[in-house]
Order: sequence, then structure tokens, then C-alpha cells
Amino acid sequence: MCKSTLIADARAFFVGLAANNSKDWWQANKATYDTNLKAPALALIDVVTTRLADLTGHAATGKLFRPHRNVRFSKDKSPYTTHLHLMWSLAAGGRQDPVVFFGIAPDYVTLGVGVMEFDKPVLDDWRRMVDLDRDRIGRIIEDVKKAGFNLWEPALKRVPTPYPAEHPLADLLRSKGLILKKELGDGGDPAAQIESGAEAALPLMRILDSIL
Repeated sequence: MCKSTLIADARAFFVGLAANNSKDWWQANKATYDTNLKAPALALIDVVTTRLADLTGHAATGKLFRPHRNVRFSKDKSPYTTHLHLMWSLAAGGRQDPVVFFGIAPDYVTLGVGVMEFDKPVLDDWRRMVDLDRDRIGRIIEDVKKAGFNLWEPALKRVPTPYPAEHPLADLLRSKGLILKKELGDGGDPAAQIESGAEAALPLMRILDSIL
């Protein structure tokens, strides 16, 4: 499997779908989706599942997100997503499992690591750790950023109490989870790029292991 083929096929498919997001178009092109997107994505999941388990020492479980949108509570009634998203959960044995995710859309190819949203007790413990171990966590975050990752935009406008507004890791304290994302190039082997990105973020995942 070649990454450039998967990305090119996915982008072409989703450009067409975005222009005519309808059941009729989907049914007419479903065979293309199954052959050019779904099959190689499932094969990628299998390969990366093994590599992530070896890298992290945790059992990994892969998932391909379904193409159908849940439109019950959405003003946008378009029936299908215009992206291909894959995710691996890592069974670290704690209260929550960190994840690695990979996404392709017409305008991005993205790798992400972390936890989407901490449960309330985990969030409280994480913020205490960020405050008490700020130097070490700050260095690790900066090292991961040097590998091309960026923090998701924090959910909160202000640093929550009791932490000071000028805290050096204010962005972490204003976040309800911890996700770092990296834009990937179009070329190369996707399994290798996902593995390489996860390896660069491994020190961060080890910190999450200790708090989750």
C-alpha cells in the first residue's frame, strides 16, 4: 500500500462527495470507496496496531470511523462525512486510554496523539501535575512541538482557579484534554509516518500513562 495512492484516492473521492453529498452519489460510488479507501484503511489499521503495541508496550485497538454522519441534532443534514478518520486506542491500564489518530481530507493529512477530553477526576489530577511538574512537562511539550506537533486550541478562555493567569503552561491548564496534532506530507509510507510521529510523542504518552 502506498500512501500517495491512498491520499490521492481519498481526496478525489471526498472532493466529489462534497460537491454532491447525497445518497444517490454515494450509492453510485460506494464500490470506489470500498476498494480505494476502506480496504487500504483497514490494512493500515492492522499494520499500525502491531507497531503501536510494540512501541508503547500497550495493547492497541484500531478503528475506522463510519462514513455516515449523525444528523439528528445537526442543522447540516449532509448524510456523509468528507474525510477518512482512523484511530487507535492504547490500553494503558488506567482510567482513560490515550489515542493515536490519523485523518485524510481534501485539505489535510493529520496525525494526532493524546486524550480528546479528560474525565473530571483525571482533569483535576492532570492540572495539578502540570502545575507541580511544570519544568519537566514544559520541556517534553516543547520537544514534541519541535517534531512538528502543535497543541489543539484550548477550550477555555481563562486559566481555571486556583492557578495563576500568567502560569507558564497556561495553554495546558486551559485545555480540557491533551491533543497534539501534526500535519503530514503527501508522500511516503503512512504506517511509517504514523509510527515515527507516535515515537516522537512517546515521552508525552508516558506522562499520560502516569496520570491516567
